[in-house]
Amino acid sequence: MKIITWNCAGALRKKAKELDVLNADILVIQECENPSESTIEYQKWAGDFLWIGKNKNKGLGIFPKKENKIKQLDWHGEFEINGLKTKSSSTHWTTEELELFLPFSINSTYTALGVWTKGSDDQAFSYIGQFWKYLQIHARDLSYPNTIIIGDFNSNTIWDKKDRWWSHSDIMQELREIKIESAYHYQTNESQGRETTPTFFHRKNLNKAYHIDYALLSSNILPQSKVIIGKADDWLKISDHVPLSVEIRS
Repeated sequence: MKIITWNCAGALRKKAKELDVLNADILVIQECENPSESTIEYQKWAGDFLWIGKNKNKGLGIFPKKENKIKQLDWHGEFEINGLKTKSSSTHWTTEELELFLPFSINSTYTALGVWTKGSDDQAFSYIGQFWKYLQIHARDLSYPNTIIIGDFNSNTIWDKKDRWWSHSDIMQELREIKIESAYHYQTNESQGRETTPTFFHRKNLNKAYHIDYALLSSNILPQSKVIIGKADDWLKISDHVPLSVEIRS
């Protein structure tokens, strides 16, 4: 099983041929347009896809290939921080408020969560904070064997802040407690924040390179996994991200 995540930086309909060369079973694509509101050719390529987003041109899409079957999972819930004096509504949130997360099953064998964390200047819990909120609701759903969390997290330990309990490092620890780890870090034995292979190049600048895309796997499938990250020379012409693929041997 080969699963690829890639932030395509828009206009996926014009870049699908580049992805086809990678021979994926499942594609998890951020910043792509909704096939149902696009060209016939793109719709045919998308197949039996899943897609979410508030902007028809920039959402999160899941695309099965080679006759693999995916099904959206009906995950809903809420969480509240208790024990505080404040009565603020910000201490309570629901699954539907968080962006962007798409849970799905693969061939009735794997439980997967496609991720594209988003945020805005008026949100304290933006980007990785969105994932932290999602994890508080759905940790149990993600704690079973054969689980894959994959996508663009817009996050790295280098941006941790000491007064945040939802910093990247803290979240990686929460995931380890439910036996989920980054396949890249497992494979390379590199520490979080000390990655030698970036996945994102800010404004396509080779000197502003960061590792912000991840495949997080449950412990039972980590030993059977292999991560490959695309080369900047091959991909920066069409996006500021390179693809991250994870192969899981059965």
